[in-house]
Amino acid sequence: MLFLIKFLKSNVNKRGAAINNVINGDDLDLSTSSLISISRRSIFRNPRKQAGTLLHGLLFTFGGLILAGAVICGLLVSYALVVMQPQLPDLGAITDYRPKVPLRIYTADHVLIGEFGEERRSLVKLQDIPANMKNAVLAIEDARFYQHGGIDLIGIARAIVTDIMHGGASQGASTITMQVARNVFLSSEKTYSRKIYEILLAYKIESALTKDQILEVYMNQIFLGQRSFGFAAAARAYFGKELKDVTLAQAAMLAGLPKAPSAYNPVVNPKRARIRQEYILKRMLDLDFISKPEYDQAMVEDIKVKTRGNTYSVHAEYATEMVRQMLYAQYNDSIYTRGLSVTTTLDSADQQAGYEAVRKGVMDYDRRHGYRGPEGLIELPASASEREDAVGDALDGKPDNDDIVPGVVLSASAKQVQVMLRNDAIVTITGDGLRFAAAGLSSKASKGIRIQPGSVIRVIQTPKGWQITQLPSVEATLVALTPQTGAIKTLIGGFDFNQNKFNHVTQAWRQPGSTFKPFIYSAALEKGFGPASIINDAPVSFPGGPGQPNWEPKDDDSPDGPMPLRTGLQRSKNLVTVRLMDAIGAKYAQDFVTSHFGFDLDKIPAYLPTALGAGQTTPLQLAGAYAVLANGGYRVNPYLISEVVDAHGVALSRAQPEIAGQNGTRVLDARNSYIMTSLLQTVAQRGTGSGTNVLGRTDIAGKTGTTNDAFDGWFAGYQNSLVAVAWMGFDQPKTLGSREFGAQLALPIWVGYMGHALRGVPQVQMAMPAGVTTINGELYFDNFTPGNGFIASLGVGGNFGLNEDGTPATPEDDEKNSILKLFGGH
Repeated sequence: MLFLIKFLKSNVNKRGAAINNVINGDDLDLSTSSLISISRRSIFRNPRKQAGTLLHGLLFTFGGLILAGAVICGLLVSYALVVMQPQLPDLGAITDYRPKVPLRIYTADHVLIGEFGEERRSLVKLQDIPANMKNAVLAIEDARFYQHGGIDLIGIARAIVTDIMHGGASQGASTITMQVARNVFLSSEKTYSRKIYEILLAYKIESALTKDQILEVYMNQIFLGQRSFGFAAAARAYFGKELKDVTLAQAAMLAGLPKAPSAYNPVVNPKRARIRQEYILKRMLDLDFISKPEYDQAMVEDIKVKTRGNTYSVHAEYATEMVRQMLYAQYNDSIYTRGLSVTTTLDSADQQAGYEAVRKGVMDYDRRHGYRGPEGLIELPASASEREDAVGDALDGKPDNDDIVPGVVLSASAKQVQVMLRNDAIVTITGDGLRFAAAGLSSKASKGIRIQPGSVIRVIQTPKGWQITQLPSVEATLVALTPQTGAIKTLIGGFDFNQNKFNHVTQAWRQPGSTFKPFIYSAALEKGFGPASIINDAPVSFPGGPGQPNWEPKDDDSPDGPMPLRTGLQRSKNLVTVRLMDAIGAKYAQDFVTSHFGFDLDKIPAYLPTALGAGQTTPLQLAGAYAVLANGGYRVNPYLISEVVDAHGVALSRAQPEIAGQNGTRVLDARNSYIMTSLLQTVAQRGTGSGTNVLGRTDIAGKTGTTNDAFDGWFAGYQNSLVAVAWMGFDQPKTLGSREFGAQLALPIWVGYMGHALRGVPQVQMAMPAGVTTINGELYFDNFTPGNGFIASLGVGGNFGLNEDGTPATPEDDEKNSILKLFGGH
């Protein structure tokens, strides 16, 4: 049809020119005079008669063209039916619609957290697509979809007239059915043969599928940019929400994408996307798909488009990458197309709470250590349009870091800063929003931190308004699991996956510091020590290796002399722990902690500094070790994947965890885990971990950890139903600060997370197992009691601090003994 249009337009133009020449008495060119077979002289002699002859000629020509067109159309139809129709592909690709479906990963409560595949696609049933989304597509793509039979003849006629009037192909006439035919079976090349095939396929599709089935295929198949196929995938890619939750304004913006995803992409071209969205909303109003109030509300809605950050409602990027790697090791490249669905052990609410706790902890640390200055500096053109382009170029390689977004300073003073963001919006920052970067706004600011027009900075929007901030350089992590099964409930591998893909939960082998001390204490319990044992917190020296000086461990505070073992752990006394490890033997301690708690033998050397956490572990391994204490002494294997099913819902694998108290392997005496939990509850309530008291619980047990020179900050702790480990440090180890400790670095992250995770969880105290006895309010193994194998003291002379029966002396006992000595008694 297009070549007929062009031919008609060409001839109409020529004939019109001839008529005008006749009427105006102008000369005709030779080609025109030959076409109408008249002489120049006859025209001048009798112009009216000649004009009538010309009109008859034109009518004859048009009649001939129409006849020729009919013949050509007949031939084309015959050719299409005889030659082309038998070559049409089988419709199995849509009657049994099985597109490439990516690997899809969910939380335990079935929230989508990740997709991996050649195409981002989520298949949705038509009845699950919001009416506004369907109507927006119909309004712009094919308003008569439910009236025509696959080819909209009225639409084609309208397109032909419009094309002739506008002098070009200004309006298409492809129906949704034709688009399905093209997208599923044909290429995008613009040839007449492809168009004929498209028409034939459209009729074939209409005869095989219902209108709803065709529309469902279209809504799932069409490419919409951002590697998204189908409107469900596009809703997540552009707005970070499920299709069922999109607003009318968002639906209209999505409906504008099929025509040209690159041109109307709201991320890349927000202005053009907005213009097309407004046109679609007007079409919906004209077609009575929406009411005037709905139209007015949609027109003023401020649409927030996701940029290059997370496209899911829950941040679980590190966990989903772990799943992808595990699945790829088993199924190779097929995981990207076969539609596998993976259910993880993660809890969506807990996962998001962990993400927010880590970000807050990192940002709080970063603010404590001051503003480091802008990320760059550009020249700002005077022209507004050129300035917008310059800002866009400067921010192109600086993706948003969730709510931390880049911008370019337009003006700066100590009282106000104006910043242009990626979408050309300008924000004004004043007051408290400038406080963090005050040093960079000072007239005395050094070149490195000075904020001036053209500076590339980071800003964040808070409930109090916009603030200047910066991307942190420190990293942090959090992992939490169920101690009875090992199911991982939360896994935050770092501050931001897009910034640093290194998974600190599983890949960061770091010194655990004092979080390792409880395992030395646990080993000591098996050797006859107990919470009441008196250990001397006094300077001690150990021989070094050949040619090495003696090793003299130090504490952060001054030695306090003899104290109960419980107090030694409560106050995290280094000298007490080293004396214990020396007493039980470094090799015994190494064998005990590796066999009972799962640490790697080659990462836990058999030498005394190991008592202070000089070995290496990962946050996940440390969480598994603390789970042994939390669950009563059973080894659990942390796991992340609970089920894998194929595209048909057939289970390919299901996790079968060992469960504490059922089929789990006991690795630690129940008495040991009970007493260690009691000791660690003292740490959490009255010791270095007392920051946990803000949770208002008495069933929390845990231990802080800070390595030499504060390279690492830790907190590991648990409640009966949940073990969690938090860590903070630099990827390239360096000090976090001379005044930084695990209690300031990691404990706030842990508390922020557990405050959410344990909300509504009743308090549970571990039941005292058989074999544990209480003497004077302190716990003992029943085979290690005073005078019966119990080691009453270490590093102190005689029975210092002990009663005659070997039990620790209380203040009341000390007073009683003093009175007896005064009167010559015993």
